[in-house]
Amino acid sequence: MRQLIIIAAAAENNALGINNDLPWHLPDDFKRFKVLTSGHKIIMGRKTLESFPKALPNREHIVVTRDQNYAPKFPCTVVHSLEDAIALISNDECAFIIGGGEIYKQAMDFATDIELTRIHDSFEADTFFPKIDTTAWEIVSEEYHPKDDKHQYDFTYLTYQRK
Repeated sequence: MRQLIIIAAAAENNALGINNDLPWHLPDDFKRFKVLTSGHKIIMGRKTLESFPKALPNREHIVVTRDQNYAPKFPCTVVHSLEDAIALISNDECAFIIGGGEIYKQAMDFATDIELTRIHDSFEADTFFPKIDTTAWEIVSEEYHPKDDKHQYDFTYLTYQRK
């Protein structure tokens, strides 16, 4: 069975980022992202891809853009719709939707799971995570992490599955 997992970190006000950057620094969340996504296909929008200084190792990058002439700065598969990106995933694979806001919004209808890191604060942002419809999704796992010397904010890992 194919799994399509949305993975994101979002604040209490659903803020994802501002000026194509994260408003927080949570090293443990970066480590978790790496562990979960390594060895899998990752689907993202053009702006998300362009926010990376280099390709993420051990992951196949699929970028969604409306620009028919888009030339990415490092090797990846370019498609022109989320449906085209999903078509590249075989039935026995697990793939991750990694952003940004518009791609997350579109993916809500296709995803099987959501791995959300909820940062317990609110931030100014220009990109937001879509509201999770609790009639369609249920939390199956939750792990709270208090702030510490490496993490300026409390956060919780939330795993949702489609009902």
